[in-house]
Amino acid sequence: MTPKDMLLGLAIIFAWGLNFIAIRWGLDEMTPMMLGGFRFLIIAVIGSFFFSRPKTPWLWIAGYALSLNFGQFAFLFSAMHFGMPAGLASLVLQSQAIFTLLFAVLFLKEYVRPYQLIAISIAAGGLAVIGLNGGNTTMTVLGFALTLAGASSWALGNIFTKTISKKGYDANVNLIIWSCWIPPVPFFLSAYFIDGSDVMWQNITSINWKTAATLAYLSIVATVCGYGLWNYLLSRYPAGTVAPLALGVPVVGLTSAALILNEQISHIQWIGILLVLAGLVLNTLGGRWLTKKSQTSAT
Repeated sequence: MTPKDMLLGLAIIFAWGLNFIAIRWGLDEMTPMMLGGFRFLIIAVIGSFFFSRPKTPWLWIAGYALSLNFGQFAFLFSAMHFGMPAGLASLVLQSQAIFTLLFAVLFLKEYVRPYQLIAISIAAGGLAVIGLNGGNTTMTVLGFALTLAGASSWALGNIFTKTISKKGYDANVNLIIWSCWIPPVPFFLSAYFIDGSDVMWQNITSINWKTAATLAYLSIVATVCGYGLWNYLLSRYPAGTVAPLALGVPVVGLTSAALILNEQISHIQWIGILLVLAGLVLNTLGGRWLTKKSQTSAT
């Protein structure tokens, strides 16, 4: 990647790392499905005045929206509601890099190198350590499983993004804005059947400045800015190269959760965290190491 694109990746890291703090605060005020519905409704209503509808067919927009927007955040918000700490959620969600590589092989026929398979194995082992050793923390098995489901939905959204670009359409901020008209429908329907109409109305009437600030951050910073930059990078580089850039997100997420939310992580889970980070680092930098090695051998 160019230095400019690496800086854009750094901006994504901080926007998404602090995103988990905002989600935690938002879930203190609203139910998961209502928080998700309002997040994307705000983006759609405001953004459509400033960005034109993309030329991408609605079928592809729907696939992108239901996987990246609804699927990822319905699972993630529910996971944090049911006992997934914000810091650990920021890490486990990065298993999207593993799912993205697997989906890229299945759907895009991309080639996975041996070092990437090793990286996947290391990261998967770290996730297993985290998932099996949550007894001494506030993490629940349900929360962990739902976070993995959110990561797989994010990965599927990455595949839709890459496919849209390959078909000659722009996977830019216009796509992000207009795709946000779709997820409020399944979010609010889910809220109706899960929470009930009385709880939905209570969520609406109890909106305060904290809720508004949280929704603003989730909508503008994390979604429009974050995914706008993310899609830009995905349109320029292979999915397997861009996905691991989210490596820095859990560093920001874990640090901010410990400082702001006072979250605690067991010693064994820290081993799992280090394994996941090691796997993601290998997946991110392994290609460069091999290239440098081959160049050195050639000289």
